[in-house]
Amino acid sequence: MINTLTRLRSQRCLAQEMGRIFYQACVRKDLESFRLVGVINVLATPRTLIRVRHVSTSCALCAKVRGFQKKKDLSEKKLTRHFVDHRNVKLIAGAGGKGACTFHSEPRKEWGGPDGGNGGDGGNIIIKVDRQIKSLAQVSTVYKADDGESGGNKNCYGRNASSTYISVPMGTVVKDQGRTVADLSQHGLEYVAVFGGSGGKGNRFFLSNENRAPLTATPGESGQERLLQLELRTMAHAGLVGFPNAGKSSLLRAISNAKPAVAAYPFTTLNPHVGIVKYRDHEQVAVADIPGIIHGAHLNRGLGISFLRHIERCRFLLFVLDLASPEPWTQLHQLRYELNQYEPGLSNRPHAIVANKMDLPGARGNLEALRSHVSQRVIPVSALTGQNTEELILHLRELYDGYLQGESTGEDRPTRW
Repeated sequence: MINTLTRLRSQRCLAQEMGRIFYQACVRKDLESFRLVGVINVLATPRTLIRVRHVSTSCALCAKVRGFQKKKDLSEKKLTRHFVDHRNVKLIAGAGGKGACTFHSEPRKEWGGPDGGNGGDGGNIIIKVDRQIKSLAQVSTVYKADDGESGGNKNCYGRNASSTYISVPMGTVVKDQGRTVADLSQHGLEYVAVFGGSGGKGNRFFLSNENRAPLTATPGESGQERLLQLELRTMAHAGLVGFPNAGKSSLLRAISNAKPAVAAYPFTTLNPHVGIVKYRDHEQVAVADIPGIIHGAHLNRGLGISFLRHIERCRFLLFVLDLASPEPWTQLHQLRYELNQYEPGLSNRPHAIVANKMDLPGARGNLEALRSHVSQRVIPVSALTGQNTEELILHLRELYDGYLQGESTGEDRPTRW
């Protein structure tokens, strides 16, 4: 018996020693030590179970080598999926809690009377402006507020439900069946879209001299239910208006801190971009790159009305013309026609004419012809080389200062960014 225990103890110690050697081989990356592991199969009998402890499969020998991959920039097509400027939402406010029907009872007070409390009010749904949000993509299609708690005995009232907030970007317009009910154009503005239902009354509420033991308790009222349309209109001081591939995105990159997608091949911007032009006196002017307008945009062709409404909030306009195309003055007439067809008088706002792509051949001759056909000031620039962009930035400040002076007479103040 003693010999058997001694033999089993020695085999167990041998198994532990082999496990320790295998562990050290994994840690020290000693490939030669793996040959010693084969000794386990020779010394161990079929009836002996050898347990190898402290073996990690996360060591460097077992781990898979993975290279560091840099995150790729999102393409213009993928960026469009994250930008939403129209959303239909269904809002359901919370219902009020029901009232309680209870009677007070305790020793030496058998007829304590009714003590049922009222229910709590349901939660409201509030639309609130947040300047950190730039799109309606985070807005869900259905919102349901919390219900109020029911009343309890001992005259305990139910708790009112908290309000549900929907964060929207600046420039969001709330419509109900096509009628504008709220214009959220400043940070922090709130609009109570639906109100929660009132809580029910407990039987304590119905106590009177004529009815000393009321058995009546009312349920809570249902919350309001409403279907609203949210439309985002870009909040910017100036808007770049032009046909596709006129160089609006390149121009916005040249004068502001925005980084819209540009490439060496023709394509059009699919969502608005807003850039900030900073001046030495710490004044900031917001410039929006409106997606390209095509012929018949007021009839909802192309991107159509879905992006024409972004121009409504711009205080002044910058018509960007492609000087490489023949007869660039016709582009100006067509752009004004599309704007006036969408909203009469929209093209009469303070504006400037920007002659872009001056670095291309033939642009000098088209510039002289353009100035002979229009009476407004024409600013020749090259968004690619940055030629004469300083004159555009200074003129943009003149338009902004003139707008401030006009608003000081009593109209709405501009939005400070």
